Amino acid sequence: MTNVLEALQADFKLFLQALWDQLDLPSPTRAQYAIADYIQHGPKRLQIQAFRGVGKSWITGAFVLWSLFNDPEKKIMIISASKERADNMSIFLQKLIIETPWLKHLQPKGDDSRWSRISFDVACAPHQAPSVKSVGITGQLTGSRADLMILDDIEVPGNSLSEMMREKLLQLCTEAESILTPKEDSRIMYLGTPQTTFTVYRKLAERNYRPFVWPARIPRKTSNYEGLMAPQLQADIDNGAEAWSVTDPDRFDSDDLLEREAAMGRSNFMLQFMLDTSLSDAEKFPLKMADLVVTSVNPSSAPDNVVWCSDPQNVIKDLPTVGLPGDYFYSPMQLTGEWTPYQETICSVDPSGRGTDETSAAFISQKNGFLYLHEMRAYRDGYSDNTLLDILKGCKKYNVTKLVIETNFGDGIVAELFKKHLVQRQQLVDIEEVRANVRKEDRIIDSLEPILNQHRLIVDRSVIDWDFKSNPDEAPEKRLMYMLFYQMSRMCKEKGAVKHDDRIDCLAQGVKYFTDALAISAHESVKNRKMEEWNDMLAQWQDDPQAAANHMVLGMDINQRRQATGNPKSSVPTWF
Repeated sequence: MTNVLEALQADFKLFLQALWDQLDLPSPTRAQYAIADYIQHGPKRLQIQAFRGVGKSWITGAFVLWSLFNDPEKKIMIISASKERADNMSIFLQKLIIETPWLKHLQPKGDDSRWSRISFDVACAPHQAPSVKSVGITGQLTGSRADLMILDDIEVPGNSLSEMMREKLLQLCTEAESILTPKEDSRIMYLGTPQTTFTVYRKLAERNYRPFVWPARIPRKTSNYEGLMAPQLQADIDNGAEAWSVTDPDRFDSDDLLEREAAMGRSNFMLQFMLDTSLSDAEKFPLKMADLVVTSVNPSSAPDNVVWCSDPQNVIKDLPTVGLPGDYFYSPMQLTGEWTPYQETICSVDPSGRGTDETSAAFISQKNGFLYLHEMRAYRDGYSDNTLLDILKGCKKYNVTKLVIETNFGDGIVAELFKKHLVQRQQLVDIEEVRANVRKEDRIIDSLEPILNQHRLIVDRSVIDWDFKSNPDEAPEKRLMYMLFYQMSRMCKEKGAVKHDDRIDCLAQGVKYFTDALAISAHESVKNRKMEEWNDMLAQWQDDPQAAANHMVLGMDINQRRQATGNPKSSVPTWF
């Protein structure tokens, strides 16, 4: 037994494997072993950047226990973005100490020992500082001392959106440095995933915090990582590893990563799974006009599937483009399947007051997970009766069944005005009020980028032409800023990325409404519809074979058969 304990003390990777066995978890993956090795043998000041979901926090928590396993007198501080997250780590460690047989000796013996989620002691000599203390990055750091400091995911969207926020976060990191005890074996570790292209982790690297970077795939451009790639992956690359191959298939296989990239969008995937913070201008602006499908959109029906292709023959040359250089509109390569009515049509409304901002309305239909933008309208007179009535005329034109209205402006008054006009016009349209609680730039990109990447947004040609010709009385440079496709191509994660964003915000709101529908593949939808038709026909053969035969000869679809069946006088439909 003594030899086993000595082996666990000597090698953190063995300790990690034993702890994983205790938790009934699968053996650590290649990436997890590599992280464990770097934590044990890395420099005094280090940072670990690994793809989202690799288990960084769990591994680091195990390292805390391993450090106390070797030296119960160590003083350790865990700092996270929030106090709650830090406390959860502390509770997790306490649970392991109690439940792991070869860690039970670390339980404190005296009644005066600390044992709470804020801080706790192990079996050590009495000391002013606890063995382990958890604190949020914005909490009280001064006055504490620690031999080992672990800063776990201190950068989150909520504290890194703006340059001012990031500067404040860096200042807090500087304060954390002063807490470290001046011992030879004292260490400070950062672990996390970049949240922005201007991540604080890049600044920390400049301050001699040596990064260990483990992306989910072998990068296509290794130069973007500035020689900071994990040694194991660098060895793979030197030995001819194929670009974009999976680095830790036991954690995420290629199909899983493809699904995540499609769902998250390229820019988020490059940050959180590829850890590439050196985005080019093309990557900085993730909403590409080239990812749209541009064609004449039928107001009432659509095909089962729309196939996009970036072949030069599909470039549309007779429509004006206001995107970045080299960003073109493409027509569909193919429209396949049956043309049937849309499954739902909505009108997304983004109200504004009078002035330079616009009240915008987007008319969007959905079928088989594809979204069709019929028309975009914009008004400068706030939410006047003329504006609201014109939007309702559009709702009648496209058989809109639901108005989706943002309530941040006017606190719901616009929805009430719409209801008044709907009653007066005896127009049946449901109203759904939505409230935005996420920063606008993030909300727009997170809603639009995934659907654009999958080429599931089909835009009517007339929208592009209208957009370019809108606001003709404005100066050319001002006209540009109001255009939907100018806003789309210049939208990025920076606050205030575009001066006017009413149209793109309105479109993003409508797309977000259909988020659940986008999970439906065209193939699955067609398969489900054909199965429904088959089951209906089978039931009809059992109930009335003669009528079923007549309907088959006439080539009726499911709706026509049901209409005919509902006519007691004849098995031939009334429309025939």
